[in-house]
Amino acid sequence: MSNNAIIQAKNLTKKFGDKIAVDHISFSVAEGEIFGFLGPNGAGKTTTIRILTTLASLTEGSATVAGIDVTKHPSKVRSNIGVVPQQLTADNELKGIENLLLTARLQHVPSEEARKRSEELMKLVDLQEFAEKPVKTYSGGMRRRLQLILGLVHTPKILFLDEPTLGLDIQTRAKMWEYIKHLNQDKGLTVFMTTHYLEEADSLCNRIAIIDHGVIKVSASPSQLKEKLGGDILTLELTPGQDMTEFLEGVPEVSEVTKPTPNSYRVKLPRVEKALPTIVEGVSDYGLKITDISFTKPTLEQVFLEVTGRSFRDSEESTGADLWQH
Repeated sequence: MSNNAIIQAKNLTKKFGDKIAVDHISFSVAEGEIFGFLGPNGAGKTTTIRILTTLASLTEGSATVAGIDVTKHPSKVRSNIGVVPQQLTADNELKGIENLLLTARLQHVPSEEARKRSEELMKLVDLQEFAEKPVKTYSGGMRRRLQLILGLVHTPKILFLDEPTLGLDIQTRAKMWEYIKHLNQDKGLTVFMTTHYLEEADSLCNRIAIIDHGVIKVSASPSQLKEKLGGDILTLELTPGQDMTEFLEGVPEVSEVTKPTPNSYRVKLPRVEKALPTIVEGVSDYGLKITDISFTKPTLEQVFLEVTGRSFRDSEESTGADLWQH
């Protein structure tokens, strides 16, 4: 992944009258990165993305996309980005390939190149057998796949995805993840996405920014964000005997030990895998046996709760479907 910033926002601010929707935020997205933008309803996420995709003006600050100022040259910005909205925009009466060719024409792609590119994209998302069939005959998952490649037909440098797998079944969602990863890893496409599913952000994104009340609260890789919570939780159930609290507290990097029941221990530490051999050996040395063991790792849901004070499910973007509309 290149360190070159392909998206750059500096003190980005948007006011609606007296209300500040986005409050002097600064961030960058590296070329070739998958960047996740998460936030509660009304946090400023939608407004920021509308500015970056030239659908809204900014009040203060600056933003460049593909090295182009969004205020000074919006049409140039649009020629360098692909936008895949949450709502399905393909014409149901047209064939799948016809939708791609029409979109290519609107993006001024030469006809011969458009035909070749459209056929390649249909193959990419396993729709080549349905290219000549009307979109109204497509399943929901097929339509979502077609929607994805409609944003790619003019070979953009950056793809903006709004809830790319919303409403899809688990199997189809996993396939969409594969397509997005392929576009990023094999084609070098930069992806800026919002998502309804935190596990999707965890799986796909190199970095995530969480915005709340118009301010970016945290921005880091999913693993870094989870590590900041304090690490893993190891739960042990032991045979009756000596209290192991002091021993467990002495294990390197263990930050906290509690006893939910007389023979069980809850251990907080950065990485269970690193400390587990020492713990298992120590328990055995004290003549005890482990009767039950489990561990949990921090989740992005916990990160979101810590940062915003509310769960992600409780703060879903209720107006997400309008994200790309004027």
